[in-house]
Order: sequence, then C-alpha cells, then structure tokens
Amino acid sequence: QKVSVEVLDHLEHLALVDFRDSEGVERLQKAIQFADQLHEVNTDGVEPMDLVLEDRCLYLREDDVTEGNCTKELLENAREKVEEYFVAPPGNIPLPKLEERETFLQGS
Repeated sequence: QKVSVEVLDHLEHLALVDFRDSEGVERLQKAIQFADQLHEVNTDGVEPMDLVLEDRCLYLREDDVTEGNCTKELLENAREKVEEYFVAPPGNIPLPKLEERETFLQGS
C-alpha cells in the first residue's frame, strides 16, 4: 500500500518526523501494513473499554520524595536547555516542499 504525498505531509506536520528519504517512507509503509492486521480481528460482540485494567482496582502509592537536589546531573542529559529547563521538542524540523517529496515516494 502506497502512502500519498498528502498523507505523508500531514503525518510529518503532526509528528515532527522527517520522512524525506526512501528509507523513512518504507518504514512508514511497513508500520501501516503491521497496523492493518487489526482490521482482521473479529470484534463482534466485544464491548468497548475505557482502560485495559478496568476490571481491577488500581492502588496509588504514597508520593514520597526519596532523592533530590540532582538538577545539575539531570540537566547534563539534555540535548538543549534554557536556564534550568529542558527544551522539548528541540525545535521543529524543516520540512521539504511537497514537490520535493514526490520523488522519494515514486522511488519507493
């Protein structure tokens, strides 16, 4: 199943993921094929669920602080930070124009 340029453009803007090469498009097509298997599952007579654990009682634990004062160590893991905050996502990716992507889709 081929992915149209319009769908690819929409997904890139939603996910901030760049599919501009043939490998990215191929990976997306494989993911769609994998997810399409769900259409084969017979769900007749199955009631929709809010949670997969809705028949169990979920207990909350106490919110006790066991460690702290490690801001400096945590911020060392940040790819980009401003003052004492993580920057996420680290900026929007520049997306190519629709015309540029058509060549990748035709080659896949």
